[in-house]
Amino acid sequence: MSMPPASQSPYQTSSPAGGATPPPPPEKSRAGLVARIIGGVLLLIVALLTTLALGGRNLESSYPRAEHILTVPGALVDGRYKLTRDDSTTMGRTLEKSWRHSWDAEAVHGIAAAYQADKDHGDHGDLTVTAMYGRFRNTAEVRAHVLADNSASTTQAKVLVPPKEVTPPGSRIRVDCEVVKRTWANRATLAYPVCAWADGNTWARVADMTYATIMNIDLKTAVRTTLRIRAEMMKPIR
Repeated sequence: MSMPPASQSPYQTSSPAGGATPPPPPEKSRAGLVARIIGGVLLLIVALLTTLALGGRNLESSYPRAEHILTVPGALVDGRYKLTRDDSTTMGRTLEKSWRHSWDAEAVHGIAAAYQADKDHGDHGDLTVTAMYGRFRNTAEVRAHVLADNSASTTQAKVLVPPKEVTPPGSRIRVDCEVVKRTWANRATLAYPVCAWADGNTWARVADMTYATIMNIDLKTAVRTTLRIRAEMMKPIR
């Protein structure tokens, strides 16, 4: 009498060669593995978001408080320069866009204005002020960047005297100045001083192309004029 076939485990199947193949993992174990993987990914995401949040707080605290803004007065330096054009709504907005992603600037507002020397003071020519107010850090790098932008803004400009610090004794505001030579389409040339300051709330580039200045380029005089302009343009935030 033939014997009945031996019962087969529900977790074993016969291979074509007659041997037993390993059983598949239980569904419960597979679900646990997936849960552990998802949990690990979520922990990584939470850690990354926490790091970014802490980094954002540290970055925010590294900027000084906003305490001052810049204005565009109708005249500068005791009326020596009269406002002829305020381009803050056009060139100022373009300036804002170019600085919006800077690591050293936050909440920026651009200013661009042109002034003409008052003939009653025995002078003529133009003075331009390109400036921003907001929150700035690493001000030495900001000053260098501002003057570098001035030199690169037009192919007709060439630096004759490279930027150097010309801060007057006793001044807490550092100022860098350079001498630039500009050539126009009619081949006319002009050499003039350009000075830049930068503090925690403001920076500006002042280009003095007035007759009295270009006839006697003196960076010490140029930096004193620049600091005077800063004092007249700055206003406290109330």
